[in-house]
Amino acid sequence: MIAENLHKVLSTIQPGIRLVAVSKFHPVSALQEAYDAGQRVFGESHVQELVEKQQLLPKDIEWHFIGHLQTNKVKYMASFISLIHAVDTMKLLKEIDKQAERNNRIIDCLLQIHIAKEETKFGFTPDELRTMLQEGEWKQFSHVRICGLMCMASNTDDVKQIADEFESVRTLFQEIKNDFFPTEETFKELSMGMSGDYEIAQQHGSTMVRVGTMIFGERNYS
Repeated sequence: MIAENLHKVLSTIQPGIRLVAVSKFHPVSALQEAYDAGQRVFGESHVQELVEKQQLLPKDIEWHFIGHLQTNKVKYMASFISLIHAVDTMKLLKEIDKQAERNNRIIDCLLQIHIAKEETKFGFTPDELRTMLQEGEWKQFSHVRICGLMCMASNTDDVKQIADEFESVRTLFQEIKNDFFPTEETFKELSMGMSGDYEIAQQHGSTMVRVGTMIFGERNYS
């Protein structure tokens, strides 16, 4: 069933857009089934669960951390994480750099933009992002690589609102690219879109969609 679901989702994803299979709260057996069907990129949002799964599953999996990350948890995954999607403070970026250096690695990161209308979402506002980049402290970090932006749209059925939010982040991405990363080929990722809105995100420049429920079914929170 998972393999069937995975292929169904993949058939709706445009060429050049990567699928991050959001596997949080799902058992190792479910991830193994998706892996056996060809999926190699998995997204988790709880560090302890991520570490446990990483130890049990094939080593060629590309692990993405997609949730809100506390600075004191970075050290547990710094040795293997491929991409951290939701960097939302300078303090966190600094800690990722520190832990990456300890592990003799460079860790790819996305800066999270707060675009949704809900207060519960984390991230930089566009103005906060501009200010942070202009201040330039991030340029001192030699063990993190800022590869793009990430956002979550408002949780709404209003398709136009979701599309407008994604489009505004695409515009911001282009501005940030031009102003701060004009020669950086690695600044290219726009992580936008989840199970409910990834098809809209694809129309507005997303390079990476985060889909879980449509692949694995409802989560088991117990």
